[in-house]
Amino acid sequence: MPEDNSISVVNLGALSKPADTLIKKVYNALGGAFAPYQIKRVAKAEAEAAIIKAESEIAITDLQRRAMHRFFDEEAKRQHNIETITEKAIPRLVDNSSPEAVEDDWITNFFDKSRIVSDSKMQDLWSRVLAGEANSPGSYSKKTINLMGDLDKSDAELFMKLCSYGWIIGNFTPLIFDTQAKIYNDNGINFDSVSHLESLGLVQFESLSGYNRQKLPKNFTVLYCGKPLRLTMPNDTDNALTIGKVLLTRAGRELANICESPGIPEFQEYVESQWKDFLPKQETEQDVSPIA
Repeated sequence: MPEDNSISVVNLGALSKPADTLIKKVYNALGGAFAPYQIKRVAKAEAEAAIIKAESEIAITDLQRRAMHRFFDEEAKRQHNIETITEKAIPRLVDNSSPEAVEDDWITNFFDKSRIVSDSKMQDLWSRVLAGEANSPGSYSKKTINLMGDLDKSDAELFMKLCSYGWIIGNFTPLIFDTQAKIYNDNGINFDSVSHLESLGLVQFESLSGYNRQKLPKNFTVLYCGKPLRLTMPNDTDNALTIGKVLLTRAGRELANICESPGIPEFQEYVESQWKDFLPKQETEQDVSPIA
């Protein structure tokens, strides 16, 4: 039998202090999930040992034997998922992260939902959440983790597509002005897909009247993919700006932080056409600041 070369994340070598703290935190919260052993080899060995012991005490059936093998194989896969997600989170930790401040209950619930995730892209998303919580404890609520646990890969991909249309207007806001417009439909965003995201609890969708950002100053700056756009409103104070038909829920806002979606070509030009009345007629040296 070839030697099992799988390794535990505790054997990654020299780790930064935040990474070491995170691993110990997960270890303590999960009751020794990162004990340094070769997962698959030991799991199978334990299964065989349990069978031998059982056979010495009772007449074990073939069905029981298969069930025992299945149990240990499933646990080995789940252990591997836990370690992979944690390993992927480590490079995302910042020097001043605070994994020691993450609640044990949060860790337990997080891995209860993520341990069955074996798809590499979905593990990447889960690892970003784990790192984000370690970097800034309290960033992701238990409700958001539970919601994420119910997402299919296609749901996550659809949400990331929606976030491709996100602008910073104080908060991160996807600007969906017309669900029948080609610039949205070409990327899978339409009435049905947005309605589906609403049913998942990620967005609020007002298909008729849409939403406005209220009480805006005369001059301010919004951002798309880091590129600023200056807007000039008609009144000195108390202005309103239409921001489309979609708002993110709390869970949506939290998960938007892990979406690394590229911008949509020509989308800034499209948005400028929606806000054409507010584009400065001429660049000036006036003080223009982002919305708080």
